[in-house]
Amino acid sequence: MKHALITGAANGIGRGIVLHLLNLGWYVAALDRDADGLAALPDHDRMTRLIADVSEEASVRDAVSGLEALDLVVSNAGLAGPVSGPVEELALSDWTDWIGTNLTGGFLIAKHTTPKLRAAKGNLIFMTSTRAEMSEPNTEAYAATKGGLVALTHALAISLGPDVRVNAIAPGWIVTGDPSELRDVDHTQHPVGRAGVPQDIARAVAYLAEAEFTTGQVLTIDGGMTRKMIYAE
Repeated sequence: MKHALITGAANGIGRGIVLHLLNLGWYVAALDRDADGLAALPDHDRMTRLIADVSEEASVRDAVSGLEALDLVVSNAGLAGPVSGPVEELALSDWTDWIGTNLTGGFLIAKHTTPKLRAAKGNLIFMTSTRAEMSEPNTEAYAATKGGLVALTHALAISLGPDVRVNAIAPGWIVTGDPSELRDVDHTQHPVGRAGVPQDIARAVAYLAEAEFTTGQVLTIDGGMTRKMIYAE
């Protein structure tokens, strides 16, 4: 049986990945600092819940130390809201929070899972964003963390190969709330005709888990949105 660790597993994309891998027969360790969110995950005999804060090294080390094997690690935990306000008003403490969770958290997960991934010839997936390549105003902190994860992806792919494959997924607009709240235009600006759902990202994770000749890559899952030229009318 294959073993996976998913961070940021209590909600949204992370929750979708956990449920998808369980359906595929994986044993899944679901890690999050949101204890209530973890408790809300459906009970399953192939799932364990780990409460940890990825921005704190001791918390990550202790959580990971109890796992016997890891074939796949998905570093998904992060502060989701991208808007930080005008850069001249962005507090250093807020900047540090984004860096600490989104980027340093990815580094700490990689650091403390690498020995188990090496032993299993496994693979590591970072969750970056299309915002690493394109931006709305006032999203500097979030964009910087996601761009950093892209660089961390190719750096680790070289450092850990051939034992461990390292890739990233860049989600576009993924609806984790009530899809009925979206407007028609929200869907039609995607060439595939709809915004994304967590299952779209979960399928990409399952693909990369089996893609033995793929490393150091960023797989963009955005319904083609970043390829569409938009002109003001």
